[in-house]
Amino acid sequence: MKCPVDKSDMFVVEYQAIELDYCPQCRGVWFDSGELELLLYTMKLEEAGLSREGILGSPESKSAEKKRKCPLCGKKMRKSTMGQDPGVLTDICPSGEGLWFDGGELGQLATQLMNRKTPGDSPQRILSFLGEVFKAGK
Repeated sequence: MKCPVDKSDMFVVEYQAIELDYCPQCRGVWFDSGELELLLYTMKLEEAGLSREGILGSPESKSAEKKRKCPLCGKKMRKSTMGQDPGVLTDICPSGEGLWFDGGELGQLATQLMNRKTPGDSPQRILSFLGEVFKAGK
């Protein structure tokens, strides 16, 4: 798969049954729709207000950032903000194929979610993994 930012080849990062496409050049991360759903289910975040339908149906955010094309369907993705203040700007495929996090954005969101109280140990392990692999900043 080609990166929607710099068109370089991405590689797959796997943790348990979750496979993410990662760009080593810009450090962006692509979640296929099914991967996002699996991650949310595993982390029990659907109960915390994060659901696949909620994310994919979230309103468009105003941004000066250039719209990117979905690496799967080629359509221009819409910008949407996730998380709490400061919100994390993500790119969402209009066909529901998945979403894109620029370098550091997934780490920012993982940090916000780790600060929430989540039930059980599994969500914390996954969030720690995401935070470590996709650290905020460069």
